Amino acid sequence: MAKKILFVDDSASMRQVVGMALKTAGYTVATAVDGKDGVTKLGQGRFDAIITDLNMPNMNGIEFIKAIKQHPANKFAPIVMLTTESSAAMKQQGQAAGAKVWVVKPFKPDQLLMVLKKLIGS
Repeated sequence: MAKKILFVDDSASMRQVVGMALKTAGYTVATAVDGKDGVTKLGQGRFDAIITDLNMPNMNGIEFIKAIKQHPANKFAPIVMLTTESSAAMKQQGQAAGAKVWVVKPFKPDQLLMVLKKLIGS
């Protein structure tokens, strides 16, 4: 059975590029346009991993991670922060909230797929 990934990013082009790379690699993908939408999507069941942007309207990535940690079915899902933000302070904030891996944009899809393979297998 394919592993389920939730990808949250306010950029339609990022959702398309990353979604396509994940689907091509055999993952089942759900997408959300911001953290609030992501919280709604958490209701679709358990995800094997969650990838989120940091800077989004309505609910940013850190707030979204905190919401994930309150969600019974997904609180143990590994979280990857995929963002343009690279400051050490923000990385520390993200890791304190629960992000396992921090990937800085621009990135190569293969880099993200390698991270997921290490976190959850193929």
